[in-house]
Amino acid sequence: MTSAHNTTWQYPFTAVVGMDDLRLALLLNAVSPAVGGVLVRGEKGTAKSTAVRALSALMPSVDVVAGCRFGCDPTAPAPGCPDGPHGSGAAESRPTRMVELPVGASEDRLVGALDIERALSEGVKAFEPGLLADAHRGILYVDEVNLLHDHLVDLLLDAAAMGASYVEREGVSVRHASRFLLVGTMNPEEGELRPQLLDRFGLTVEVAASREPAQRVEVVRRRLAYDADPAGFVARWAAEEDALRQRIAAARELLPEVALGDAALRQIAATCAAFEVDGMRADIVMARTATALAAWAGRTEVREEDVRQAALLALPHRRRRNPFDAPGLDEDKLDRTLEEFAGQDPADGGDDPEPDGPDGGPDGGGPGGGLPPQEGGPQEGGPQEASVPPGDGLPQQREQEAPQANESVPEASGDEAGARPQPAGGAAAERPAVAADEPFKARRLDVPGLGEGADGRRSRARTAHGRTTGARRPQGTLGKLHLAATVQAAAPHQKARGRHGTGLLVRRDDLREAVREGREGNLVLFVVDASGSMAARKRMSAVKGAVLSLLLDAYQRRDKIGMITFRGAGAEVALPPTSSVEAGAARLASLPTGGRTPLAEGLLAAHDVLRVERMRDPARRPLLVVVTDGRATGGPEPRIRAARAARLLAADGTASVVVDCEAGPVRLGLAGELARDLAGTAVTLDALRADSVSALVRTVQGTRTVHGNRKAA
Repeated sequence: MTSAHNTTWQYPFTAVVGMDDLRLALLLNAVSPAVGGVLVRGEKGTAKSTAVRALSALMPSVDVVAGCRFGCDPTAPAPGCPDGPHGSGAAESRPTRMVELPVGASEDRLVGALDIERALSEGVKAFEPGLLADAHRGILYVDEVNLLHDHLVDLLLDAAAMGASYVEREGVSVRHASRFLLVGTMNPEEGELRPQLLDRFGLTVEVAASREPAQRVEVVRRRLAYDADPAGFVARWAAEEDALRQRIAAARELLPEVALGDAALRQIAATCAAFEVDGMRADIVMARTATALAAWAGRTEVREEDVRQAALLALPHRRRRNPFDAPGLDEDKLDRTLEEFAGQDPADGGDDPEPDGPDGGPDGGGPGGGLPPQEGGPQEGGPQEASVPPGDGLPQQREQEAPQANESVPEASGDEAGARPQPAGGAAAERPAVAADEPFKARRLDVPGLGEGADGRRSRARTAHGRTTGARRPQGTLGKLHLAATVQAAAPHQKARGRHGTGLLVRRDDLREAVREGREGNLVLFVVDASGSMAARKRMSAVKGAVLSLLLDAYQRRDKIGMITFRGAGAEVALPPTSSVEAGAARLASLPTGGRTPLAEGLLAAHDVLRVERMRDPARRPLLVVVTDGRATGGPEPRIRAARAARLLAADGTASVVVDCEAGPVRLGLAGELARDLAGTAVTLDALRADSVSALVRTVQGTRTVHGNRKAA
């Protein structure tokens, strides 16, 4: 069979092996779209997209107004539909659509576009619908939603929340209904969504490949059978698909009859309060999810097991306080909370019925009534824990009980010790990792000049969004119209064009688009000194706290990050450039210290990484952050080699900042010398704080820096 056949025959939903949480979350949204969609988090190659795409075949058909591009319901057409008003015209039935939003889609592709030329010259609202119109009353699927540009995510989630999409261009506006089931998938290794965006997804599930050989064998067996004969494979699963389709339809019919009693509501409210989730959306989503679970189980009352399962699906992603917190829920705490509030409230006078027990409805137990059985493969529950980058977790580092050898030495002596001879190779005296100090709000470090990189929140750049700074002829598809410049360009030609009356005759050559200035995301590359001169416990904890703060700042500003560490005999690329700050925090937490200070090797490694990244993404400008006390003791002529490496980076125009970690009453000022060689600037650890007085007037200078007298903050 060719690949075309594989796209014709959709892989059956019931043939997906394992991943019970994912399948249940998708089915609950099919029963009750008001749940608010699903965000699927998981490592690559775990059939996230396969399961989502397979859901569309299970959804019931929808009736639409014949010829309406916006999918209006013939029984209740949208009053403001651009294709309306709709009378008593013919209706037609069509399958539920699943619309995919590509990561690289434009704003016009998502929300639709107006023909600005016709709007100005004829006053006609000529509107070309976008993906939000196509997805109305269907499924909108966003693969790798964490890589979607922020402004597209905002538009997407606003439409999901309001059930409508708005397009406004210079006084011309179009509004149409847009209600859809929102499903997103993402790989956490490639970066996280902002917490406020996570909260807009009703449910979140974590998926990971099974470690059970038998289950993996069944996955491979089914996939090979599907690839060999898609039509035959789909036919073999047709009965299971039809049974599941009928069960969804039955649950939808039963849903309005499901009663959510006061006891269940108290458990929902108590659970959300116990886990300290922000706002009230979690309570509402839990209530809707528990109701859908009861309907899915064929019951008309919500039980405690429904509330418990709803909490496991709706709360983990809502209780994160920063991007370094892995999603999850303490199930023991959940069980205690549910048990505590399971009894009758004395204030209710005993009117609320008790739950009937954990029998799980007609399917014989399990959360929410379980899923339809699968043939030919073991049925195991999906994983409950977040996946993490290979080789690293996010452990909570504990303070070492025993004091470090140099902890009692004054800082000045400790610094001087870094210059004393060390054992050959610099590998001796390695000390285990220490915990980072509490992160703080870091000041913004900018790359100088005006870039054209991906939208973000760090450095100045020409972007599709921001303040208008000028106008230009459109380069390709017209973006944001600059009305005044367009009128000014068209005005001199009105007589030659035979203008009559009040209308302005506009041609395509007259159109001008706005030039906007916003901010871009950068590549922030950390080069961290982990040598013996940095090994004092208090100092390294402060250094890690500062780097952690900068990582958090990079996450909030939508940067890519990378990390290089150097100590002993060389440097190591601890984290290749990525959008996952979680991975950076994990590498930092496990970073040991000790040995000589091969500063030159660290800088040369940074040069190599930046050279490769410039070829991969030339528009993303780098910001080099070197965290060191400035000493160089590794290899021959360490100071001279370090200076040469620094000047090599400066010659490439790399914007840089040196975080001066030198401490104690005796200071050599080596970090300042390194900053001059880098053509960058040096700041102290304290100056990194956003509330530091010295941070109010300093900015990073990339290619040219005026070095004056600097005082430690």
